[in-house]
Amino acid sequence: MPGAEAPETRHLISSGSPFERTAGYSRAVVQGDWCFVSGTTGYDYATMTMPDTVEEQARNCLRTIEGVVREAGFSLSDVVRCHYYITDAAFADRVFPTLGEAFGEIRPAATMVVCGLIRPEMLIEIEVTALRR
Repeated sequence: MPGAEAPETRHLISSGSPFERTAGYSRAVVQGDWCFVSGTTGYDYATMTMPDTVEEQARNCLRTIEGVVREAGFSLSDVVRCHYYITDAAFADRVFPTLGEAFGEIRPAATMVVCGLIRPEMLIEIEVTALRR
């Protein structure tokens, strides 16, 4: 149709986690200027190991997220929304410094929820949404 714009391309990003194919999801989906990053737990996906502490799990989550948004052509400074899921309310004060290091100057809108996660070793899960500036 003359004058019609082509639809925006949808691009799927994988972090290499075996969970992505098994559960049928992408680590991130890029649509136009938006990047939607799935909930990311603290696994080291190179070794498929999970640290024991919530602090180290939070750092792993953020490393995975930063790598994915970078691969998608974004940066952490493009993050506009964060959802944090922790399994114990006492973990909030323990992860705030790590989250502040990553997002303190960016200041995205954020929500933290205390809930159960799908595996007992998972103590935190983080998902973000980024909008290209």
